[in-house]
Amino acid sequence: MKRIILAITGGIAAYKSAVLARLLVKAGFEVRVIMSQGAQAFITPLTLQALTGNAVHTELLDAAAERGMGHIELAKWADIMLIAPASANTLARLAMGMADDLLTTVCLATAAPVLVAPAMNQQMWQHPAVQLNLQTLADLGYQLVMPDSGEQACGDVGMGRLPEPDTLLVHVEHTLARLTVPQVLAGRHVVITAGPTIEAIDPVRYLSNHSTGKMGFALATACCNAGARVTLIAGGKVQLPTPLGVTRINVLSAEQMLVAAQQYVKGNENWQSVIDDDPHDHHHHDAPLLDHPPADVFIATAAVADYRTRQAAPQKIKKTQDELNLDLVKNPDILATISAEFPNVFTVGFAAETQDVERYARGKLTAKNLDMIACNDVSRSDIGFGSDDNAMTVFFRDQHDAVILPKASKGEIAAQLVGLIGRHINVRE
Repeated sequence: MKRIILAITGGIAAYKSAVLARLLVKAGFEVRVIMSQGAQAFITPLTLQALTGNAVHTELLDAAAERGMGHIELAKWADIMLIAPASANTLARLAMGMADDLLTTVCLATAAPVLVAPAMNQQMWQHPAVQLNLQTLADLGYQLVMPDSGEQACGDVGMGRLPEPDTLLVHVEHTLARLTVPQVLAGRHVVITAGPTIEAIDPVRYLSNHSTGKMGFALATACCNAGARVTLIAGGKVQLPTPLGVTRINVLSAEQMLVAAQQYVKGNENWQSVIDDDPHDHHHHDAPLLDHPPADVFIATAAVADYRTRQAAPQKIKKTQDELNLDLVKNPDILATISAEFPNVFTVGFAAETQDVERYARGKLTAKNLDMIACNDVSRSDIGFGSDDNAMTVFFRDQHDAVILPKASKGEIAAQLVGLIGRHINVRE
């Protein structure tokens, strides 16, 4: 079981920590809570004890606990520590290396990663002293979870809101994953396409498919957890949150996706992408990184439309006749293009088939000169498009035998695929 210390300091945002404690327990964590005196003015230790099933720690020199050097044992016990909310006062004391209460003492005594999630009034957040302390904490190795912007309890609007509990949970799990997952893609740049493409018919209609992007986003997470720098090219307005630590590029059509893939695989520093900003996605990048290196791995999970209209109508097509004929032309083959233009990049394809799965998969592996292809049977109702689960049969250029990945969550399948990619790319070199 994963073990976490949840430290709560004074601030109205402490109410979110109760919800977070419950989410951590449901996610399989054993949770021990430290509460400062300020935190206890906003929420009671009894509440956190009921939610976690463990006694809450409030005093540095607790007579019963200190018979066994309790604060040191607590520091050694944790796999990870999260301070949420972290007040401006707490930031200052941590930056100074103080150890005058239980929270600061445990921070100095633990070897576990410490995540700090500040929350305060927007004017306090902007103060140079607070910003200086944040920089000091980052330099000392603390991992900062930046606050959200919005309306605050005091009525102000601005930066300083504690992120929602589910977002904090994502940060915790991401940090632990980077510590526990084999770093088989460390130092690699992975470019992934995900989701459907949208091919315009007129300003209000388009051709597309049922892909949700879930598999591609799961792979982006798994690659990031395995140490890679990940660029995720999402097509067709995919409605999924961007995985933590991943650079996301939003495109619509197959032609846009091809241009984005070529430029990010190549490592062009001057190319600018069309990005659709999502105000609800706090992990979204406002602009693509301009210093991206050439890609080592290209993974094509996107369900690219095979055809597009030769010319999209400039105005909405009116329903004036019983039949409508569309003049369709073939879209570019993104995966085959990347494989041909960048032969040194490890290319991974996906084949979503409804029949004769192995024959079609091996055919694509050879025809597109791929290193690896993962195939699933989308005729099955329990896996594939829209499902949270998947099952794959994986074929390789340099290996005769296929690898079968039985039905599991897309996150688990993604982790297994990344393990296979890491093994083959490292052997090839």
